[in-house]
Amino acid sequence: MKKLLIGFVLLAFQLNLMAQKSENFIQYVNPLIGTQKMGHTFPGATVPFGSVQLSPDTDQQPHNISGKYNKDAYKYCAGYNYDDSTIVGFSHTHFSGTGHSDLGDFLIMPTVGELNLEPGTKDDPKSGFRSKFSHSTEIAEPNYYKVLLEDDEILAEMTTTTRVGVHQYTFPESENSHIILDLMHGIYNYDDKNVWTFVRVENDHTIVGYRQTNGWARTRTVYFAMEFSKPFKNYGFKNYEKQDYKGFWRKFDQTKNFPEAAGKQIRAYFDFTTKKDEKIQVKFALSPVSTEGALANLRTETPDWNFEKIKKQGQDEWNRELGKIAVTAENKGDLVNFYTALYHTFLSPTVYMDADGKYKGLDQNVHTAKNFTNYTTFSLWDTYRALHPFFNIVQPKRNREMVNSMLAHYDQSVHKMLPVWSHYANENWCMIGYHSVSVISDAIVKGNIEGVDANKALDAMANTARTKYYDGLEFYMKLGYVPEDKNSSSVSKTLEYAYDDWAIAQAAQKLNRKEIYDEFSKRSENWRNVYDSSVGFMRPKMSDGKFREKFDALQTHDQGFIEGNAWNYSLYVPHNPDAMIEKMGGKVKFEKYMDELFTMNLPDEFFAETEDITREGIIGGYVHGNEPAHHAAYLYNWTNAPHKTQERVRMILKHQYKPTPDGLGGNDDCGQMSAWFLFSTLGFYPVAPGNDQYSLGSPAIKTAILKLENGKTLSIEAQNQSDKNVYVSKVLLNGKAIDRRYITHSEIMNGGKLVFEMRDKPKL
Repeated sequence: MKKLLIGFVLLAFQLNLMAQKSENFIQYVNPLIGTQKMGHTFPGATVPFGSVQLSPDTDQQPHNISGKYNKDAYKYCAGYNYDDSTIVGFSHTHFSGTGHSDLGDFLIMPTVGELNLEPGTKDDPKSGFRSKFSHSTEIAEPNYYKVLLEDDEILAEMTTTTRVGVHQYTFPESENSHIILDLMHGIYNYDDKNVWTFVRVENDHTIVGYRQTNGWARTRTVYFAMEFSKPFKNYGFKNYEKQDYKGFWRKFDQTKNFPEAAGKQIRAYFDFTTKKDEKIQVKFALSPVSTEGALANLRTETPDWNFEKIKKQGQDEWNRELGKIAVTAENKGDLVNFYTALYHTFLSPTVYMDADGKYKGLDQNVHTAKNFTNYTTFSLWDTYRALHPFFNIVQPKRNREMVNSMLAHYDQSVHKMLPVWSHYANENWCMIGYHSVSVISDAIVKGNIEGVDANKALDAMANTARTKYYDGLEFYMKLGYVPEDKNSSSVSKTLEYAYDDWAIAQAAQKLNRKEIYDEFSKRSENWRNVYDSSVGFMRPKMSDGKFREKFDALQTHDQGFIEGNAWNYSLYVPHNPDAMIEKMGGKVKFEKYMDELFTMNLPDEFFAETEDITREGIIGGYVHGNEPAHHAAYLYNWTNAPHKTQERVRMILKHQYKPTPDGLGGNDDCGQMSAWFLFSTLGFYPVAPGNDQYSLGSPAIKTAILKLENGKTLSIEAQNQSDKNVYVSKVLLNGKAIDRRYITHSEIMNGGKLVFEMRDKPKL
C-alpha cells in the first residue's frame, strides 16, 4: 500500500511539474526573430505594451548625410541589426518593425579605462565607447537581455517595468569605471534632430532631465529620472554643439562636477571605482509630462534595488499574457514561431501616461486619463488589418482603452481628426487612409464598447472622413476618386478610403444612425471608379475622368499605388469581394488571376524603388512582406476553390515565418505581420474588420485553447494536421458542421470547441 501511495505521490508530483512547465510560455519566445534584414524588431527588455523598451543599439547611422538620405539608416529602424558585431549602447525607446523610425532615447553605455565620449565606429570600436560582442554570450528573453561587452569585460543585463528600465552592469576591478549617458544618440538621427536637452544632477546618485526632438514626431519631449545604486565620485558633461551665444553661463566651467547642463548635443559621464565583479545598477524612468513625474514613476514601480525581483515580475506578466493562448504543435520550432509572434503583438501600442494617469496631449497640454489607460504608437495603416481585430478577441479591455485613446487624440486635435499614425503627443501623418475608423468600427460592430461613447466615436469617424484638405479627400468627395494628377498614390487612397467609409457605415448601422449609414455606404462604392475593365486592374485616373495612359501593373513606383502594385492592390475591396470578383470577370477568371499572382515571376526591377519590399517577402507576385494584400490568400473563399485558400495560407506560413533572426519576410510593423501569423495559424482571419466574420483557412497547430476575458474558453483542434494535411474536409463547432466559409465573432467569444478535420487532398 505504501508503494502504491508513493507511486501516486510521484505521479502527482510529475504531473504538477508538467503543468508548471506548460505554463512557462516565455521559454518559447525568441526576441531575436526579425532582428535582421526587413524585420527590424528589437531584442531588448520590456513588459507587455511597456512605455520603456530597453534594447541594445548596434550602430549610429544618420538618417541623412549633408542633406541626402542615407540608405543604411533603414537597417537600423529598431536600433539593432543582428549582422553587427558591436554595441554602441542601450537606449530606452524603440519601435518594433516599422519601416520609418524615431526614438532611441537616452543611450547608456558602461566603460572602463580612459574616458572616451566618442561612440567610435563599427570598424574600430576601440576608437570610442562602443564594444564588441558575440551572439554566443547574448541572451534575449521577454523582459530580460544579457550580453558581455567584450572590450571592457563588462557584463550588461537589463530588465524593465512599464515605465522604468533597470540596468545591471558587472564591472572588472578599476579605478576608472564610467557610465556614459548620451543625449545626442537617436534612431534615424541627423544634426538638427535634437531641439534641446537638459540634465540636472540632484545629488550623488540621482539625475533628471529631458530630451526634445524634431523627427517623425516634430514636438516630442521625453522626461527622465536616473538613479544609481552607488554614489558616483565625479561627473561631467560635454556639449558638442557650436554655440554662437553662450550667455553668462560662460563664467562657469560646466564640463566637470557642475550640477546642470543644457544644449542640443550633450553627453554626460559618471565615474566610479569598482571592485572585481562589482555590480552597479541604474534605474531609468521615463515620463511624458515632467521630471517630477519620472521620479514618481521610478519610486512607484521600482522602490528597491532587487533586479531579479523586477525581472521575475515582468516575466510573470509575460507568462500571464502569453498564457491567454495555449497551443500544442508539431515541433518546438512551431511553438517558438507562435509565441514569438504573440510576444510581438503585445509590444505595441505602448502605454503613454505616468503612473498617476497624467500625459501630454496632442495639444501639448497635460491631461489626465480618467477610467482608461492612455496609449500611443498607433501604426494604423498596418495594424487595423489584423492586430486590433486580434485584440478584440484576446485583449478586448486594452482595445477599448486604445479606442478611448484615439478619441482623446480627436478631442485634442486642431483638425478634429482621429489618429493616422500617432506617437508621443504627435500626429506624424505617415501613410494613407484614416484607418482608426476601422479599429473603432470593428469594436462597435463586435460589441466591445464598454466604457466607450459609441455615438461620439461615430461622429468623430464621420468628421475625420469629411476633412477635405486631408490627402486628396476633397477630390475624392467631389469626383468619387482621388485623381493622380492632383494627389499621388491616388488609387491606393481611393481604395482605402472606400473601405474606411464602409467601416463607418457598418458602425452607423449598428448604432441606428441612418443618415451617416447612407452617406458612407454610397462612398464605399467609390472603388469602382478606379477599376479599368479594359486592362483588368485598378488604375490611376486623372481629374478629367480618363485613366492615365502610362501604366505598368507590375511596377510599384509612380503607378498610383503605395507599397504595392496593381496586381496586389486590385484585390483591395475587402468589404465587397463578391462585387470585386464580378467586376474582374467572375469566379473562374478571378481564380486564374489569383493563381497567376502566386506563381508569376516578379523581377527585382519592379520593386527596386521600394526599400521595404525585398525578395524574401514575395511569393510569386504576392507581396506578403507588406500589408496591402494580407487578405488576398483568403479571397479564394469567394470562388469555387476554397481549398486554395487553405493551400496558400499554409505556404505563406511556412515560407514567411521562421524561428531565426531573419525569419520574417518583411517589417513586423508594430505587430501586424505577427497578428496575420497568429490568426492564420489558428485557422481564421478577419478579411474585412468592421463586420463580425472571420474567413476560414487551414490551422497550423494541433490544438489551441483561447482563455477569453469573459471567462469562457474556445478550444481549437486540428485533427490529423501535418505539413501534408493542409486541406480541410470538415469544420465542426460544438459538434455541428459549419456549412459556410467563415466563423463569427460571437461564436468565438461564446467559447466551446472548434474542430478542423484535416486531409492531404482538397475537398472538391
